[in-house]
Amino acid sequence: MYQLLKKAAYTLVPKKLLFEHEVFFRSIFAFHLRGKNHECTVCGKGIKRFIKIPADLLCPFCGSRSRTRRLYSLLHSNNLLHGKVLHFSPSRSVYRLLKKNPSITYFSTDYEAEFIAEHKYDITQIPLGANIFDLIICYHILEHIEDDRKAMTELHRVLKSNGTCIIQTPFKTGKTFEDASIKTPKARLKAFGQEDHVRVYSVAGLQERLKESGFKNVEINTFPENERYGFVEETILISKK
Repeated sequence: MYQLLKKAAYTLVPKKLLFEHEVFFRSIFAFHLRGKNHECTVCGKGIKRFIKIPADLLCPFCGSRSRTRRLYSLLHSNNLLHGKVLHFSPSRSVYRLLKKNPSITYFSTDYEAEFIAEHKYDITQIPLGANIFDLIICYHILEHIEDDRKAMTELHRVLKSNGTCIIQTPFKTGKTFEDASIKTPKARLKAFGQEDHVRVYSVAGLQERLKESGFKNVEINTFPENERYGFVEETILISKK
């Protein structure tokens, strides 16, 4: 039902208008899902049930995914929202909150113009000076980047000393798998699980590359699922300069 309504909305309503009034449109759709069984950590709404989509749970009110809700909770519980923040390809639900947060100077960026953002930085060549950001959020980005080591070096360069970089990608067991000869979307979908991915990291493999890029401490955090907040089990890497 949800997927059909989403498809219809994208067909009938201009994308820009849909994004600008997304909260309103969602509030109409989600009215019957108000409740006390669950709670969204992003919008704070009480929810009767999350919407099931392939391999995830969606908040009907703000559209946040499990990883987005976990991220927002993590930012607050670790007191990370201060100073200058660089956020790659932000989800709309979190973008709306961080954009108006008076505690931070927020830099949102999306190179492919698929998300709402003010900048279009190439992560392998960020056009800014060194030691600028107190926090960098890099969620589901590096698996798209062919020269990921250069991207990691850039993340380290623009991060302040003792700054924090939060990174997440899809992971696999065993070793990181990549093959530069795999170029077509069809072949990448088969090899890496998505048409625009160029590798699948192992947790240890990503940790090692981040350390090689200069990060002095890369913590591996694996969080359990939580039914109340619609969290699924996931692993997040928190890196320090």
